[in-house]
Amino acid sequence: EINCLKILIFLLTCSLIHNIVTQMVKLAQAKSTTMVSPALVETYSRLLIYTEIESLGIKGFMTQLLNTVWRNQAWSMLHTVLEMFIYRLHHVPAHYRIQLLGHLHTLSNVPQTNHTQLHLCMESTALRLILGLSGTEVLSMHQYSRFQNEPKGLISTESEELNKILVLTLARAILMTGSEPLSVSWCEEFLGNIMQNTPLSWSSYTLASFPPTMAKFYSQFNSIKENKAQLKRSVDEEYRKWITMSNENDIIAHFSLQGTPPLFLCLLWKMLLENDRINPIAYKILDRIGTRALSVHLRTLADFLVYEFANSFGGQHVSKCIDALNDLIWKCHVITLDRLLLCLALRSFEGNEAQVCLFIIQMLLLKPNEFKNRVYEFVQENSPEHWKQSNWYEKHIAFLRKYPEKFYFEHFQDISGQSIQHTYFPIYFSNVCLRFIPVLDIIIHRFLELPTMSMSVDSLLDQLGCLYKFHDRPITYLYNTLHYYEQKLRDRQQLKRKLVGSIVGALKDTKPKNWALSDAYMAYVQRQPDDIDWTPDLDYYIKLISRIVDTMNSKSPFPHIDYRFNEFPNAGVHSLHVTCVELIALPVTPTIVGNNLLEVILTGHKVISRTNIEDWINAVGLVLTALPESYWCVLNERILSMMQSPVLLNCHKQDPFHLMDFTGSHSCMTEMQTGYLIALASSVYHHASVGQISLLPQFLKEQVKPIIKTEEQFLFICHIVGPFLQRLYIERTRIVMDVTIELYEMLEAVDKNCESLRFIDPICDLLYHIKYMFTGDSVKAEIERIIRNFRPPLQLRLRFLTRMNIETN
Repeated sequence: EINCLKILIFLLTCSLIHNIVTQMVKLAQAKSTTMVSPALVETYSRLLIYTEIESLGIKGFMTQLLNTVWRNQAWSMLHTVLEMFIYRLHHVPAHYRIQLLGHLHTLSNVPQTNHTQLHLCMESTALRLILGLSGTEVLSMHQYSRFQNEPKGLISTESEELNKILVLTLARAILMTGSEPLSVSWCEEFLGNIMQNTPLSWSSYTLASFPPTMAKFYSQFNSIKENKAQLKRSVDEEYRKWITMSNENDIIAHFSLQGTPPLFLCLLWKMLLENDRINPIAYKILDRIGTRALSVHLRTLADFLVYEFANSFGGQHVSKCIDALNDLIWKCHVITLDRLLLCLALRSFEGNEAQVCLFIIQMLLLKPNEFKNRVYEFVQENSPEHWKQSNWYEKHIAFLRKYPEKFYFEHFQDISGQSIQHTYFPIYFSNVCLRFIPVLDIIIHRFLELPTMSMSVDSLLDQLGCLYKFHDRPITYLYNTLHYYEQKLRDRQQLKRKLVGSIVGALKDTKPKNWALSDAYMAYVQRQPDDIDWTPDLDYYIKLISRIVDTMNSKSPFPHIDYRFNEFPNAGVHSLHVTCVELIALPVTPTIVGNNLLEVILTGHKVISRTNIEDWINAVGLVLTALPESYWCVLNERILSMMQSPVLLNCHKQDPFHLMDFTGSHSCMTEMQTGYLIALASSVYHHASVGQISLLPQFLKEQVKPIIKTEEQFLFICHIVGPFLQRLYIERTRIVMDVTIELYEMLEAVDKNCESLRFIDPICDLLYHIKYMFTGDSVKAEIERIIRNFRPPLQLRLRFLTRMNIETN
């Protein structure tokens, strides 16, 4: 009966989705201006979360509904489905998101999409799509068929801001996955394609956080810095023309002429600064220029504002400048706050100008009340758990009625009584507060790049941190931020605690207790601002790892969450991310954290249940590889320390294979530290990304080979390296070749240092295995060169690997 009921529910769901899509497709084909029912849109978006009906669900949404909308140029319907996609759909597969991003860039060149409201929605969607890409998804973009067919399809042809965010996302992905050596050629080609479309320049503060390869790429381009003094003279000259010209047609023709410098927004700001009003003729010029072209004017306005503020004297004049800019946004509705702040945050200013730019951002957000009032009311009256609400749309409409989001053509009608022909699309989910959240993410990153702006981050989080209540991926954002800026934040403990406390604290009303951070860390968050003296003991780390172990064993200590709507698809991924966030945010060095994680096994095994020790080792490896390199590199130091310990330097009376057999020795309670360390190394290298494990040859060559002397040391390294040769062979064949050469060279050093080799046969068996399973004749020349230096017993046993004539007695 239960199975029959499940089948019936499945069929009814499929039927309902089919009927909804059919109705929306008919409306799109008819280019109907009829507003789609909010209940229908909400119902459809909730049905799309069921992954078991992908063919009718998200696949049908992408291939049937969206294609019909684009083909029939049903722009109102496009606005609706884009809103639904970014505010309602969770866990959409990466290839669909990348496909949509490519379509949006293509559509942005269509003349009909040069519509103020639609253009804003398309930019917001593209922004969220790019920021939502994980490191693995970014580095896998070139594998998708759309990217292979159209390598420039994911690059905007005109938006510097979207392309800069794409580059920043790529930098984050390379740094966090350790994939820099593996992505050089593809990365440079991709960055070159971006430079062809929109030449980009970066501040030295941002470049300092880039992977070296990307920083080197941009260093070869001499960005042309605009002469700000000349910009001011040009604006003043155009403003004089505006004042002196009297014929309306001449004014419109002159200031909307294509090819003229993009200074018109600067003129509007000066009008408000000097007259507190904008001439109605200006709105007709704005309409003639078009939304897409105004993006260039906005970048010029950003540069002009920074120059004006940098050369302003007296706080009263600065306040007046901010008021004029605020009126441009909220009174005249010429530009939106989120677009202006995004543009300012991504400009490449240096020195004093960089600080002035961030000062303008801070003043726009914290001084006027227009935006803060909207934020406070929206946060107070709404919940991010939309799936639990039946009246979301009513609250949404009530908010928009109280704080209407107007555009310049509506304000023109209010002040002049005349109208400019524009179509207004219904808004189902969006508002300025929600659109601003990804912009706030970027602004905080820019503030973090300047060491002098820590107090400003505190102010922003105090005033606007409550918006993270509606962030679709708050823990992921924290994890990415702490990971990417680990070096910059390493000595800024108060700032790290503020970031974590504010963002996690914003969700206190919607999330149950202990949903993310441990009790110990929450107690640390609640301390006085100057009280950062805390060094957790080993028991703290054992409890953190215990949460992951229990979660992996389906005994999650975290409160129940509906993962269909959560930022993570399951409890295991959730537990890993919240643990990593907490560990990086601890007020201790990465070395201390890394060593304590290893000690959870090396020392804590005395208090851990012996029946599931493998689960604990697995959890430690999972956590270490998810942390920055400065945390997991302590494993290499432990390996080197173990190699130089008496156990491996003077163990002639012991069987090294017993010392290194963790499973066998653990079962009979005779395990040693060597076995635990090998098990930990196996766990780390098993979970490591390809970029992380690709550092293995360098580690062997630069750190292991100089100190290896004994046969036992060599066997120890073989126990660590051997299990991963198959993985390396599949994922990065060249690394297997490099590791093999290093093993031979280490064996040469051991052969010269030891009187005789006790375990010559097992060693040779391994080398033959590597030859016939992985390397073949690829490194035959290098191996023969090394084997010539071996002593006769070793040469004799390895004679089938070479063409050397070795006599046998």
